Amino acid sequence: IRAENWYPVSVSEAGVRDLSKDGFQQHYVRFQHFSDLINPNDNVVELLLLNSHDRSKAFSISTGVYRYICSNGLIIADSVFDSYKIKHLGDKENDVIDAVNKITQIKPKLLDKISKFESITLNQNEKEAFLQSALPLRFEEHFELDNPTELLTPLRSEDKKDDLYTVLNILQENFLSSKVSGYNKETKRRFTSKQITSISKDVEINKGLWEIAERIANIKDGSYESPLIAA
Repeated sequence: IRAENWYPVSVSEAGVRDLSKDGFQQHYVRFQHFSDLINPNDNVVELLLLNSHDRSKAFSISTGVYRYICSNGLIIADSVFDSYKIKHLGDKENDVIDAVNKITQIKPKLLDKISKFESITLNQNEKEAFLQSALPLRFEEHFELDNPTELLTPLRSEDKKDDLYTVLNILQENFLSSKVSGYNKETKRRFTSKQITSISKDVEINKGLWEIAERIANIKDGSYESPLIAA
């Protein structure tokens, strides 16, 4: 991947309950293109490599966006740019190069999509509809939140905006890290949510939120098109 001018910028590993699997767990590496590293913009397209040392998970390459204002990394929905599932066996090197080249080619299209999201304004009712559509990504049906709209609260003053892209980032950041309280309707017990540490759940939430944002963009802007981006 480095040979194609993409350089690793961060590594995340899943936690393990079985200590015998420590060192073999699922992990993903985020890469940025050399041109973006030397001249970073507000939003940078990333290449995401998801893998596990014990081969229990498919080796895959997806596309993401890094937002420098909040050090926040989004993951693009498969409906926008399909992730590449690469077998651990076979002609892996050529498969990886092909995937990397395709992501390199579609970088401008993804940044155009972000600009479109930034041009779409949401009112409070629309923000709350976005939130309600997204809640099942994070909380099972039997969990009732005390105040779900607190998940729409920006964590920094720069995010006090009403555009679709900012709201998407607010929800993503709060879904993954914020602690919210509620009760379990089945057990009647209180709970406080914890930070997401599962890589699979992180990816699921990210892609799900982006998918909902795509649907909102289609509704709000008749000229918006969101087909699968092809390189």
